[in-house]
Amino acid sequence: MTRKGSAHECFKAVYTEVFPIAVRVAYRITNDIEVAEELCHEAFIKYLDKMDVIPDTQQAKYWIIRVVKNLSLNNQKRLGRESAANRRAYFEPSRPTETGEISYLKLESRDRVQHALEALPENLRVVLVMKEYGELSYQEIGAVLGISETNVKVRAYRAREKLARYLDGGDVYVP
Repeated sequence: MTRKGSAHECFKAVYTEVFPIAVRVAYRITNDIEVAEELCHEAFIKYLDKMDVIPDTQQAKYWIIRVVKNLSLNNQKRLGRESAANRRAYFEPSRPTETGEISYLKLESRDRVQHALEALPENLRVVLVMKEYGELSYQEIGAVLGISETNVKVRAYRAREKLARYLDGGDVYVP
């Protein structure tokens, strides 16, 4: 799909198609919808500066998703460093969990799955996040990451296997 029309129309078309996907990818990495949207907006600002260099809408899609992934991972690394510094400087007791059995089960299961995802090596986690939460095809993921479709499938398989092992033996509540 090549670009036709004004730069404004091209940007609007790319934004409409890619923004929902980019937000899902960023959200699964950051686990914060406001941060995810902010990072996606930042990626689109970068895209606006590079529109003339990126040849078509499909390439723009892959470029934006790659930028969002990198921004999200950098954000998480920064938060990790800040969190470690805050723990050293201040001791904060944990917040009480919600009341009710269902709320508790949902929270516990979500945390277990999130921890299991975080325990995956980055190269496997990114593929799984893009596939399951970004709803990208193996071919699209390969284009974003610059690897073959076969390599993407292998990584997705290995990620699912490791995730299953991490979650094995514990109950995960599915509403």
